[in-house]
Amino acid sequence: MLIEQVDAGLFAFLNQQLVHPVADDLFVFLTTANLSRHIFVLAALFMLVRGGRRGVYALLLALLAVGLADVTASGILKPLVGRIRPCFALEHVRLLIDQSRSFSFASSHAANTAAVATTVWVFFHSGSLQDRLFTATMICYALLVGYSRIYVGVHYPGDVAVGMAIGILSALIVYLLFSWTIKNIAGLQLLRKKGGYDG
Repeated sequence: MLIEQVDAGLFAFLNQQLVHPVADDLFVFLTTANLSRHIFVLAALFMLVRGGRRGVYALLLALLAVGLADVTASGILKPLVGRIRPCFALEHVRLLIDQSRSFSFASSHAANTAAVATTVWVFFHSGSLQDRLFTATMICYALLVGYSRIYVGVHYPGDVAVGMAIGILSALIVYLLFSWTIKNIAGLQLLRKKGGYDG
């Protein structure tokens, strides 16, 4: 298919041409959860310290959004589509990490980090300067993690793009459900206080 050919061509350019040895360690660090997970710990602490109750909601919804994104990308799409990773399907791939033979589409790394970044944006993008800087940092982090999956040789650009879309949609769905629930619960409580609702 033409889309797959374009995806493979773009992958080859990004993975083999648009690279530099100096950047290798950075992208290996970003793409390896065991190395970069403390970034999420620091983000969680920022949300709790800066946001108070809002931060607690943001953290809980981020975790729910990550769960939804991960199940969609890894639990549903990967076995359903069954796309072979570029490092096993193409020649001359710069593979910088150890990779198991799991499927490629869609990138759960991209989905999960995008889910967190989107949740952070929802709660913090219109706050103080520190909140806006935090939001921008998490968005940049999500983009870099997504790109790192291509750089280290384990995902096509299409995998990453769809993964990020899944993460964004998961975060928005979780937030909208949360907002709907809160508004309806608050509305029922208000009606009870006014004596306009008898259960």
